[in-house]
Amino acid sequence: METELNHKTEWKELLPMLAGCLLAALLVKIPLLAGFDPDEETFYAKHIGIIVFAGLSLYLFLAGKDKNWLLGGISLLVYALSALYINLLPEGEGSDSVLLAYIHLPLVLWSFYGLIFIGFDRKDPGRRIGYIRYNGDLAILTALILIAGALLSGLTIGLFSAIDMRIEDLYMENVALVGLVAAPIVATFIIRSYPSLTNRIAPVIAAIFSPLVLLTLLIFLVAIVAAGKDPYSDREFLLIFNLMLLGVTAIIVFTVTGMSHRKRQRFSEWILFLLSIVTLVIDLIALSAILYRLGEYGFTPNRTAVLGANLLVLVNLILMTVDLWRVLFKGKEIRRVELTLARYLPLYALWTVIVTFLFPLLFGWR
Repeated sequence: METELNHKTEWKELLPMLAGCLLAALLVKIPLLAGFDPDEETFYAKHIGIIVFAGLSLYLFLAGKDKNWLLGGISLLVYALSALYINLLPEGEGSDSVLLAYIHLPLVLWSFYGLIFIGFDRKDPGRRIGYIRYNGDLAILTALILIAGALLSGLTIGLFSAIDMRIEDLYMENVALVGLVAAPIVATFIIRSYPSLTNRIAPVIAAIFSPLVLLTLLIFLVAIVAAGKDPYSDREFLLIFNLMLLGVTAIIVFTVTGMSHRKRQRFSEWILFLLSIVTLVIDLIALSAILYRLGEYGFTPNRTAVLGANLLVLVNLILMTVDLWRVLFKGKEIRRVELTLARYLPLYALWTVIVTFLFPLLFGWR
C-alpha cells in the first residue's frame, strides 16, 4: 500500500514536468508541425526565450499547490503578446535595434518568469534571493544534464553508425533539439524535488571556481598590457570584454547567494571582495572605452545598450563591494549583500524592457 502511494505521488510530481517539456517540444517544432521552412537561425533567435520560459512557467503553474487561474491567464497572454511583437518586427538583418530586441526579449521573459517563480510577490526580497539562488542552481544542473545528453547522443549516433545507419540529422533535429529546450525544465524539477542535492552541488562549485576566476582575471589584465590590446580601438575586443564582465558579475552574484545558508567562511568572503574589486576595475575600463567610442562615433543602438548595461553593472558592483567590505571589516552578515542584489534586480529587468520595446522606436529599424 505504501509503495503504491509513493508510486502515485512520484507520477503526480512528474506529470507537470512532462507537460512543461511537451509544451517546449511542441513550440520548438512549430516549423515542422506547421509545414513551413523558415530560416532556422532567425526563428530560434526570435522565439527561444518564449519556448523555454513558457515550458518552465507551465511546469511551475501545474506543480503549484494553489493555482491562481487569473495569473495563469495573464502569463499566457504575456507569452502570446511577446510572440506577436517579436514577429511583427521587421527582419533583424542589418538592423541593430531589432537584433537587440531579439537578444533582450529572453531577458524580459526571464524577468517575468521570475515574477511567476516568486508568486508575483514583489515586496518580499527573500523570494527574489530565492530566485537568484535558483538561477545559479539551474545553470549548474542544466549544464550537467546537457553534458550527459551530449555523451548519450554521441554514443547513440556511434552505435547506429556501426551498423551503417546514418541518423545524425534525424537525431539532432528531433531528439537533441527537444532535449536542449527540455533540459532547464528537468533541472527545475530536480531542484524542487531534491533540494538537499542541489544545495550541496552549487556551493562546492562556486567555492572552487571563485578563486580560479579571480586568478584568471588578474592574469588576463596583465596579459592585456603585455599584448598591447585595448578596448578603445578594437570593437570586437570591447565586446568580448563586456561579455566577460557580465559573466564574472553573474559568478559573484551566484556565489554570494550560495554562501548565506552555510557557515561563515572568511576565505570565500575575501575572494569575493577581491573579485568584486577586480571586476569593478574591468567595468571602469570598459565604460571608459564605451564613452570614448560614443564621443568619436556617436550614439548607436548597440553602444547605447552596452552603455546602459555597463552603468547598471557598475552601480551594482559598487554596492556589492561596499557590502562585502562591511561583511569583512564590520562583522555584517553576508545576507546584507543578498538583500542589495534582490533590491537591485528590478533595474536590470527595466533596462531589458527599454531595449526590447523602446529601442526599435527610438532608433528605427536600421
